[in-house]
Parts: sequence; structure tokens; C-alpha cells
Amino acid sequence: MPEGRLLWEPDPGFVRKTAMTAYTKWLEKRGFAFEGYGDLWRWSVEDIEGFWGSIWKYFDVAGADYPVVAERKMPGAKWFEGSELNFAERVFAKEREGQALICRGERGSEKGVSWQELRKRSSALAARLKESGVGRGDRVAAFLPNGAEAVVGLLATASVGAIWSSCPPEFGAQSVVDRFGQIRPKVLIAADGYGYGGKWTDRAEEVASVVKAIPSIEKTVAVSGGSKGRGIPGAEDWEEATGGKAEFDYEFVPFDHPLWVLYSSGTTGLPKPIVHSHGGILVELLKAVALHNDVREGDRFFWYTTTGWMMWNYLLGGLLHGATLVLYNGHPAWPRPDSLWTLMEQTKTTYMGTSAAYIAACMKAGIEPRSTHRLGSLRGIGSTGSPLSTDGFEWVYAKVKEDVWLESLSGGTDVCTAFVTGSPTLPVYSGELQCRALGASVHAFDEGGAPVVGKVGELVITEPMPSMPVFFWGDEDGSRYTESYFDVYPGVWRHGDWIKVTSRGTCVIYGRSDATIKRQGVRIGTSEIYRAVEKLPEVSDSLVLDVARRGGGEEMVLFVSLKEGSVLDEGLVARIRAQIRSDLSPRYFPDRVVAVPAIPRTLNGKKLEVPMKRILGGADPGQVLNRGSLADPASVDRFVEAAKEGLGGP
Repeated sequence: MPEGRLLWEPDPGFVRKTAMTAYTKWLEKRGFAFEGYGDLWRWSVEDIEGFWGSIWKYFDVAGADYPVVAERKMPGAKWFEGSELNFAERVFAKEREGQALICRGERGSEKGVSWQELRKRSSALAARLKESGVGRGDRVAAFLPNGAEAVVGLLATASVGAIWSSCPPEFGAQSVVDRFGQIRPKVLIAADGYGYGGKWTDRAEEVASVVKAIPSIEKTVAVSGGSKGRGIPGAEDWEEATGGKAEFDYEFVPFDHPLWVLYSSGTTGLPKPIVHSHGGILVELLKAVALHNDVREGDRFFWYTTTGWMMWNYLLGGLLHGATLVLYNGHPAWPRPDSLWTLMEQTKTTYMGTSAAYIAACMKAGIEPRSTHRLGSLRGIGSTGSPLSTDGFEWVYAKVKEDVWLESLSGGTDVCTAFVTGSPTLPVYSGELQCRALGASVHAFDEGGAPVVGKVGELVITEPMPSMPVFFWGDEDGSRYTESYFDVYPGVWRHGDWIKVTSRGTCVIYGRSDATIKRQGVRIGTSEIYRAVEKLPEVSDSLVLDVARRGGGEEMVLFVSLKEGSVLDEGLVARIRAQIRSDLSPRYFPDRVVAVPAIPRTLNGKKLEVPMKRILGGADPGQVLNRGSLADPASVDRFVEAAKEGLGGP
């Protein structure tokens, strides 16, 4: 199907009810006038002081007026200096009735958590953390599935001014240590196991090895899997830690005080610990979840995610608006391919967040939710993680629901939001993201660094945003931060995606322009995969790339150079998969493993990831690399042959 076919238009009644319309009318009462969304967006990125100041006032963030941004610079912009706030306090600022959380597992077991219980358990845990010596700036780490315990843990941690960080329990111990070891947490909250795909996996030994490897951990709180879990020796029980009676004693902190640490990996070294602030995340999620996702009080807001993906943190933004979060822990297609659609029906979810990969899986499975499920409550569907194909757009309207708003989004762990997104006031065109987000000065740059329209270019952001990282943990001089985003265009954020901005303001994302890998929306550093795979005695070197898949989409291909006498047979592939499972996660299994004589490296030993990806995409090898700069010029030959064989092409 071609891009650009009109699939859906909101009717006037739908538009009138949206938060975007309410915000626009609020601006009009203050003397602003806009001719459509495009005009509103241009104002939001040209007058960033006026725009972010309006968000501060519209959502009544902290009452008083503060200077919005001291200086428009990246990195280093300072926002709302002098203000003090607390993310958790904002979540509980209003007394609310009903359920805050609906937690569901694979077998249909459901746990509802009221707003009162969420407050009670969070405040009790906060008091327990204080008793354990946790205060402003200390770190609390979590090795937990997507459930109520993780939400309680984050809110309790934030309330005392400490810093949160989480990983899902499927991660291997080394992968967890690679992350948490950098930030040196004082407390670890951990599950003794998890269920996935109908199987229970015990993690008690992994928890013990993590605690042993990170000396800073003084206290462990254990979340038990009930009769399936065997417990974590020496840990305090979750029920005891959250069962006391205490009122919140919020620690109000400066706008740029760290709230949480997320991780996004590059091509070398350990995962980058990205630090976001209380204020930056608060104003961004107030804006994004309300205006762009149109999530309102009383809605039921779902995203299929784990605690290791930024979408879990983003999902918590629904609490700021009084929505009920629908949390699911398990395989999205177990025991049936339509299990998530059943969840949407049973919970009467109003906004369903998923991924392009899940939509593709539903298409492949041949399911038709519109014929098998009652989805009358479903108002919006969000898709992120990777570009949604035109076929995916068409399938949603043909097989899910004709009158639904499909919002394809693209953003990143780096900013914990989407900067290319949707608006419920705009039409949906096949294969296109509806708009650039308010306050996100997104453009496509050509090779000369000039903005282009109607052509594919590098996705850049030319003005600062509040939710950009305040720093990377351990990056004392800021060099790693600068190199990650500003090494190509000084003072301009280069994100590492290909984008086309159309003449009508919609966008098309074409995937990564660099070599990091994206699996189910999570960027995984190639270095993490190399550390795991190259532990095997048969593997001397390796290279992993996302390459174009025949028929659309991408696949993860692992190239391995084997030691003399070794053969890439089914047994070795199985051992590679087992090593990745142990060190990282089964989510990072390659789609294909290919043996090559040698991995292309520069004379100083750097693996040529981006050039090999471009060659597999059909680029002329002579235009993307100089063989004279390679340690082994012949190492490129097998990749050139693979491109001719169609490995990375259509």
C-alpha cells in the first residue's frame, strides 16, 4: 500500500472533546490565534519561552511564575530556575476515587489497586526507605515485572527525593550489573521470579549475584511470586515494607533534580545511564499524555511494555491526569494471538499503546479483533518502537476498528517521550505520523545540515526541550553526552533516525541512521550483544545489524567470525541464543546468524557497523568506506556478496 492514503478523519464532535481543543481555546482567551495545528506547532518551537510557560500555567505546575529558560542552548539549558516540585506529589495532588491501577497476568488473574491503596502503600514504603537512610540523591533500583510493585516503588522513591532505576526480571544478571553497577544503588527491590509464555522462571540466584556484585546495595526488598517463588534470603518482605501506616513527607526538589535513570546503549562501552529530572519529565508528560495522547481523567490507559523500556515510565504519566493504568505482565500473544485484544475488551481500555512489531504479528496470525471482540470503549491506538508499515495502518482500520484514532509515535529513551507524534484533531494518513510534537523543533537535515521538506534526512531537534537529559551518570565532563547527540551538528540534537517531513506537516520515519539495535522499542547497544556472544570459545569476532527485511520491516542479523575448526551449525546457534538469554534477554535473539570470514574493522580496531549497514542497504561500497583504512580490506567482500544476494534489500 502507498503512503499518504487518507484513512480517518475526526468528526467535529470528537475534536470538541479533546484536550488539544481545550488547550487551544485557553490560549485564544489569552490573545493567541492559530490557523490549525501547523500554526500552533510553529509558535511552540519559535517561542519556546511562551509555549513552555503556557504549559506551566495551563497545568498549574507550581503556582508562581519562574523564568522559563535562561538560555537557549544544547546541552545545558536551565529550565524554571528557582522552582521546587516533586513528581510523586503531583500524582497525589488531587483526591481521586476508583482504581488507579488494573494489573493483569497471563492467566487472567487481575488485581485492582485503588487510588487510596496506591497512596497508602507508596507512603508506607517511602517511610521505610527513609528509615533505611535513603534520602535526596540516593538511588533505589528495581528488578521487577510490570506490576503495582514497580509503580509503588517509583512513587515512594521520588517522594523522598531519591533516584529510581528499573530493569525487568528477564534481564540476565550481567546486564543488570552493567546498568545498576554504574549508579550504585543503596536499595534493591527485586522479584524472586516472573511468568512469561506460560512458564515460571526463578530469579533468586540472579538477584543474589546482583547484590554480591554491587557492594553499594545495603538493603533488598523481595517481591514474592507466591507459591511459585522460593524467596530471596536476607531480604525484607514487600508486604512488610509497604504495610505500615505513614503519611507522605514530600521532599520538594529543584526543577532539574534527578527523578530516574534510564539506559540507552551505543556501539561501545556500557549502557549509557540517562538521567531525567523531576521538572522536565513532569512538564513533558503533562503536555504529551494529555494533549497528544488525549488521555483524560477516568480513561483507561494501556501500553504493552516492560520496566526496562521508557514507555513504562511514560505510561505513568497517565496518573498525572487521573487515568487508570492498565498494566500487563506476560507474553502479548499467550495463550492466544489475540490475548491483548481480550484484555482491552475486558478492561474497557480507552487508549491502547502497542508496537509496530505486535501489529505485524497480529497481521501474520490472521486475527480480526473487530469480528471477535467488543472494542466500543477503545478511542485511540498508539504504535511505537519502530516504524509502522502502511500495511499495518491499513490493517488497523480494516481488522480492528473503522472509527478509531491511530497514533503512530517516534521518540526515544533519551527524552522519555515522542517528538514525532499525533493529535486527535488531525486526520490519519497511511504510513505517516500525524505531526511533530508541540515544543519539539524537529526537522530533517540533509548532508550539508540544511532543513529539507519532502526528502529523507537526519532527524534533528534544533531547540532545547525540558525532558532532555540533565546529564549521563558518571559523565563528569559531559563529553559522552555531547558525543552522543551533538558530534555531527554542534548545538543541534542529532537523534540517529531517518525522517521525511511532508509538505502537509506529517512525517515518515525510516529507521535508524546509526548502528544501534531496536528490539520492541528498546535501543540495545551492540556492545552488549558483542560481550555476550564473544564469550563463546567458537566465536572470535561478531557484528550485529538491523537490516531491511524482504517484504518490509527490519530484522536483526548477527554476523560471526569463527575460530579455526569451528562450524556454524544448529548447536552453535543454540549456544549463541542461550548466551544472549543468560546475559541479556531472549528479546534480543537475532533473527538470523550468518558466518563470515572476518569482521570489518578500522586500523585502530573499530567495527564498521554503519558502513556495513549501508552496504547491505544497497550503497556503493566505494562511497561509504576507504578499504585502505581497514585492518583487513578483504573483510568487506562477504558483506558486498550478501547485499547482492538480497540480505538487506527489498
